[in-house]
Amino acid sequence: MFGYRVPAPNEALLISGGKRSTSDELSFRIVVGHGAFVLPIVRKASFLTLAMQEAEVVEDCYTQQGLTLGVQAVIAFKVGDDPESISAAARRFQADQRQMAALVGRIFSGHLRSIIGSMTVESIIRDQQRLGEAILDASKLEMARIGLAVDSLQISQIDDRGSGYIAALAAPHQASVNQAAHIAQSIADQAAAQARQESDRNQAEYARQTAIARAQYQAEIDRAQQEAAQAGPLASARAQQAVLAEQAKVAQRNAELREAQLQAEVVKPARAEAERVRIAAEAQADATRLAAEAAASSNRIALDQAVIAQLPELVRAAAQGLQGANLTVLNGAEGLNETVASMAAQGATVLRTVLDGLDRRATSSPAAERGAVNGRPAERVELEG
Repeated sequence: MFGYRVPAPNEALLISGGKRSTSDELSFRIVVGHGAFVLPIVRKASFLTLAMQEAEVVEDCYTQQGLTLGVQAVIAFKVGDDPESISAAARRFQADQRQMAALVGRIFSGHLRSIIGSMTVESIIRDQQRLGEAILDASKLEMARIGLAVDSLQISQIDDRGSGYIAALAAPHQASVNQAAHIAQSIADQAAAQARQESDRNQAEYARQTAIARAQYQAEIDRAQQEAAQAGPLASARAQQAVLAEQAKVAQRNAELREAQLQAEVVKPARAEAERVRIAAEAQADATRLAAEAAASSNRIALDQAVIAQLPELVRAAAQGLQGANLTVLNGAEGLNETVASMAAQGATVLRTVLDGLDRRATSSPAAERGAVNGRPAERVELEG
C-alpha cells in the first residue's frame, strides 16, 4: 500500500519528520514487528538491521613476561532489542551500518591488549575462558553506549610468533604423553603379539582338529561304503531269516489251531463219551449190586420165615420124642421147668445151627461174593436163643 511500510523480522523501522511532542526523548519513531503508515514527503522512513553480525580481531599482544603472542578472536554482536539501544545505534550507524563491525573490532582489540598484558602465557593458554570473560566485562559498558550487545567471544588462536615458548611449555607434557603413548604402544604391540600367537595356536589347533575331523569323516565314508557293499547279501540273508521266522510263526500258529481243533473235535468228545460210559457202568454196577443185595436179603428173609414156620413142628417133634421117654423128675415142678427149659434151649441150638449153615451157603453164593466185592457184606439175621 502506498505510504505503508513494514520492517523485516530482523529490522527496525525508523520514522522521522513531522512534529514531535516536547515530552518525547527521541526525535524519531521506532517500529519493530509490525508496519506503520508513513506520510509521503512529510515523513521519512529508514531501516536499521537488528541481525547478528561478526567482527574478527587479529592482534599482537605482549604478556606480563614481555613475550609477544599473536591472538585471533571472533566477536558475535548485534543491535540491542530495547528502544534505547536501537536509538543509540541508529544515531551512530544509520548512515553506514558497515561501520559497526570495524568499530567493534577496534574496541575489542584495545581491551584484548590491555587484559593480555596483565596475564602470563601459562595463564592465557590454560584459562582462555577467564580471558574471554575479562574482555567482555571490560567492553560491556562501552558497547552498551553505542547500542550494541555482544552475544559471544571466542579466542580462536594463540601463538608465540615462533619463539618456541609455548612448545617448551608443552614439552614436558608432550614427553609424558609420548612416554605414555610409547608404553601404550608397547602394551598394544605385546597384546598384538600375544593375540597373533594365540591366533597361530588357534589356527594350528583348528588345522589339527580339521585333519582329525576329515580323517574321521573319511573313515566313516569308507565304513559306509563297506556297509553299502555288504548291504545286499546281508539284506538278502536278513530278509530270508525274516521269511523263515514268519513261516515258523505261521506253522506254529497252524499247529496251535490244529491242536485246538483236535481238542474241540476229538479229545473233548472222547473224554465226554468215556465219562458217559464210566458213569453208565457205575450206574449199572450199582444197580446190579443193589439187585443182588435185594435178592440175597429176600432169600434170607424167606428162609428165615420158613425156618420160623417149622420151629413149632421141631418143638412138637421133640415133645413127641419125649412122650415115650421114661423121665424121672426129682425135684418136682422146678425139675420139670428145667427140663422144659433145656428142651427149649436144645431147640434153639438146633435152630441156630441150621441158620449158621444157611449163612455159610448164602455167603459162599455168587451174589454174596459180588456184594462183598462192592464193599458191602451180606446182611445176616440172628435169632436170640
